[in-house]
Amino acid sequence: MTQGIIFGNKILDVAFIAAFLAQFYKVISPLLKREGLKFHRLFETGGMPSSHSSTVTSLATSIAILKGSSSIEFAIATIFGVIVMYDATGIRRAAGKQAGAINKIVENLKNNNFDMREMENNLKELLGHEPIEVLVGAILGIVVSFAMKSYILK
Repeated sequence: MTQGIIFGNKILDVAFIAAFLAQFYKVISPLLKREGLKFHRLFETGGMPSSHSSTVTSLATSIAILKGSSSIEFAIATIFGVIVMYDATGIRRAAGKQAGAINKIVENLKNNNFDMREMENNLKELLGHEPIEVLVGAILGIVVSFAMKSYILK
């Protein structure tokens, strides 16, 4: 087996490609709504599809391709992936909703002439994911790994 590009590890190469494709889609998808490219989305969390999900499912799938689904490495990657995806739809999503509520409160306070110098910037609301965003990210990760199967096994 030849060496990969990232730390000499082909599985890392595939996982990073899956993550990049998910993030890059977020950059170009606004074109469908005639909003133009949004390059800042390349480094932001949240949105469709989940790059966290695409990364961890690509990691687990690539390990399954190389080592088998009964391997210890696959078991570790799968549990890790489930935790990441649960966190994306649970805790991070709830934190984003809370940020939205706080931003509305702050806006109401500003409109009523309260001194809000400490809260000049809104809190980031796009933190987590809707379940469909996680699902699509997971599918993307699996597809990328199988598309790169020959690279993984070479």
